Amino acid sequence: MILHSPRPLALISLVTAITLAGCVATHTQSAAQRDHLPSSASSEICRGTRERLTVPVAEVFADGEWVRDFYSGKTAQVRDGRVDLAPHPDAEGLLLLEAMEAPAQPFQWAGATVYFVVTDRFANGRQDNDQPYGRTSDPVGIGTFHGGDFAGITARLDYLEQLGITALWLTPPFEQMHGWVGGGSQGDFRHYGYHGYYALDFTVPDASFGTREEFRTLVNEAHARGIRVVMDVVMNHPGYSTLQDMQTFGFGSLYEGFEVHLPDRWGDWLPEDWENLHAYHALIDYDSADWSRWWGKDWVRAGIADYDTPPSAAIDPRRGSLAFLPDFKTEASKTVALPPFLQSKSNTRAISLEDATVRQYLISWLTDWVREFGVDGFRVDTAKHVEPEAWEELKEQAQIALDEYRANHPQQPLPSDTFWMVAEVFPHGVTRSEYFDAGFDAVINFDLQEHAAEGARCLPSMEPVYANYASKLNAERRFNVMSYLSSHDTDLFSRMIDGNATLQKRGAAALLLTPGTSQIFYGDESGRSFGPSGSDPHQGTRSDMNWSAIEAGEVDDTLEFWRTLGQFRRQHPAIGAGEHRQISANPYVFSRIYKAPDGHTDRVIIAFGKEQP
Repeated sequence: MILHSPRPLALISLVTAITLAGCVATHTQSAAQRDHLPSSASSEICRGTRERLTVPVAEVFADGEWVRDFYSGKTAQVRDGRVDLAPHPDAEGLLLLEAMEAPAQPFQWAGATVYFVVTDRFANGRQDNDQPYGRTSDPVGIGTFHGGDFAGITARLDYLEQLGITALWLTPPFEQMHGWVGGGSQGDFRHYGYHGYYALDFTVPDASFGTREEFRTLVNEAHARGIRVVMDVVMNHPGYSTLQDMQTFGFGSLYEGFEVHLPDRWGDWLPEDWENLHAYHALIDYDSADWSRWWGKDWVRAGIADYDTPPSAAIDPRRGSLAFLPDFKTEASKTVALPPFLQSKSNTRAISLEDATVRQYLISWLTDWVREFGVDGFRVDTAKHVEPEAWEELKEQAQIALDEYRANHPQQPLPSDTFWMVAEVFPHGVTRSEYFDAGFDAVINFDLQEHAAEGARCLPSMEPVYANYASKLNAERRFNVMSYLSSHDTDLFSRMIDGNATLQKRGAAALLLTPGTSQIFYGDESGRSFGPSGSDPHQGTRSDMNWSAIEAGEVDDTLEFWRTLGQFRRQHPAIGAGEHRQISANPYVFSRIYKAPDGHTDRVIIAFGKEQP
């Protein structure tokens, strides 16, 4: 077939960019180059000792005080400012020292451990909801729904509790576009909204993820274990239009007579042998007035029919289009009605709001999840592509919604009473930027991933990183960042280290001893492998969780290491929120001390001894 030259945003699946689920661009400069810190160039792995270490502790623990190694449980009394202890045989040379009578410490977000789950790829609790809305799967399954759901996550909450997790980050739970767009630069796979970033209706969960009651159960059960729930939200864009949604909701139009090229269910269309999955665009009349029945030109810039055509996001970050997605007019002061397709959608919970703008509708929809379910925080996607005023308003309204939930559900005590927001701002590092003045409590740190690969090889190489981060985060105007080993839009740690089991284990120390909030991407702790990607390298980072390897005991040693460090971090907010001080270079010893405003003090010492050649 010959393509008809539809408008730029109509060619949504003809570009590689659409396959970036979280809309994060490719790294153009290494984190080490940006922050002038060592890069991970060495391939040498320093081995941790099992011999007794003499650890100087006088700066933290007084003579006569008893301390305990959290990993082994062994104790020692401080004499002449030192303790002598041997690391546990499985501790990779680490000693995790705490006071014998260390009191329970109040939670601090700067010491939190956040577990990031792509809901569809984590755990399948119900098979009867795997392919709703007439969706289909394929043998490779690069961009299709795999069946993960709220029920599956709920069933694995004990596993997360054992890891020491204090917050659970879920990809957006909203109902996604029902159909698919051609995935990758070659249109070689069907790309559905399995990841949650291609919303159709922000007011209801996608049927593949589960029901409202299952989401409520997930949140309540997480709270019962002291785990906060952070929900991923998007205000920059909805999902693409698809053939199946055009048919289901009656918006858009085909060229006259082109219906013969489509099956009874438009979403079942297949290209001819000489075509790829981008070719369906040739069937669609993107100039038709029938596109007014979609979101409507007052809601989005979409470059079709009489909709405004947005510039590239590189030219105008706030009003531009990311990955050719429709761009919400969140800055507009004009009041709008409900989008036409939502007015007739049978199961939506969206209602008309009086004199409301696009921004006000979106904020109402998002905060209703807080008001209804007691969600504790938002991870905000593509934050730099929406005006700061929108985030300030979202934070204010989310706090009001959380207060309402607490008042209406006194029998469901929440772990905290303050709503938390973290921003995705590529390629933000450890700096106090303007986002902290726009309602955000933290920003994702894109800098750690490369450093941590080196830190897994030899922990002392992390000293300049730890010292740098702690000095910035604990400056006069404190702030917080969330650091990671792996993410859905960059790379998997397991692939960066070529699947080395020792480094997969020791990555826990590099990450979980980092100042600020630490984020574990599902499977970091178990060596989850990179999956099929087709022509889009990001898809493989979202492979299915490797439960079979976990249940077969194949990664027990690695898991035990992650669990022990996770529990140590959970009990000691000083690790993430405290001041960092190096005490000794050989053995490598540092302290973290946190003095809370309410007078609580938390103190730990971490020691790492290298095996002598």
